[in-house]
Amino acid sequence: MTRKEKLVMAYLCGRCQKNKTYLISPQEITQALSKKYVLSIEEIDEIMVYLSNENFIDFVVSDGKNGYFYCVNLKKSGQSFLNDIKKKKITLGMLVLRSCFLATVSFVFGVLLRAIFKK
Repeated sequence: MTRKEKLVMAYLCGRCQKNKTYLISPQEITQALSKKYVLSIEEIDEIMVYLSNENFIDFVVSDGKNGYFYCVNLKKSGQSFLNDIKKKKITLGMLVLRSCFLATVSFVFGVLLRAIFKK
């Protein structure tokens, strides 16, 4: 999953609640993500299709007076998307901390062994 896809999915998770369908225009998504990325309508269409194929969302394109809208409904994997991202960050942080701790312990153990066997 690319960074743009993650940002769109995070926006959809923040906007949509469980088991409800929401109307969201592509312009809303581009405005919400314009601080980090410039997305075209075609890119958003591709990202929405990708997210649908990966079973994060269900969406239908609906025509309106002001253009078209997405009728978006989050699936179970879409509802747990933000929690999964947090768990991955925590797991990565713990892995880094564990690696630093083990490196420190092995350094101290090496220094002690040198001091003992140097005599």
